[in-house]
Amino acid sequence: MKNAVCCFLLFFCCGVAHADSGTLAQQVLAETNVARQNPQRYAQYIREFKRSFIGKGYRLPGSLDVVMTSEGKGALDEAVRFLARQRPLPALSWSPELAKAADELVREQTASGETGHGERGDMKKRIEKYGSWRSSIGENISYGPDTARQVVMGLIIDDGVPDRGHRKNVFDRSFTTAGIACGPHPLYRTICVTDFAGGFKGR
Repeated sequence: MKNAVCCFLLFFCCGVAHADSGTLAQQVLAETNVARQNPQRYAQYIREFKRSFIGKGYRLPGSLDVVMTSEGKGALDEAVRFLARQRPLPALSWSPELAKAADELVREQTASGETGHGERGDMKKRIEKYGSWRSSIGENISYGPDTARQVVMGLIIDDGVPDRGHRKNVFDRSFTTAGIACGPHPLYRTICVTDFAGGFKGR
């Protein structure tokens, strides 16, 4: 079982109007697969994003507000270097059962306003309610971003996360399938949960 890591991507919290939660989940998988299959393209997205930075903050198009990050441009530069070395990986398939496991956590936190994966082992128990997994499992949680590209780019940059655990999950070769659910969060506007597995057989 891989480490489960949650991502407080509050530096992306101020976005444009977003798709409904089901559509957003499908779009996040599509963007994740773009990153896995063409990491150099995502490096270019991050280079373009860097142009909006002023110190450790940045402005979104059409806004005068400066949104602060933890590491500033350094995290973006490090992500670009990683992507330049990253070899393309196979796309992840969509798992309806893993999406149900992800949705369970989204619904809980939409109601409670809590964050994180719960107690140790909760992710594993939640996923195993919907079937059996092979090889490995992992989980990313994004709070704040409300477009698919912002979600995935934020997970890859992994600002403020020393071990870049979200990025490791995105580019983990052992994962072959994923399920995603997104929804409103009472504190951070949007939550997206991605559950990964090396293979999954639903009940």
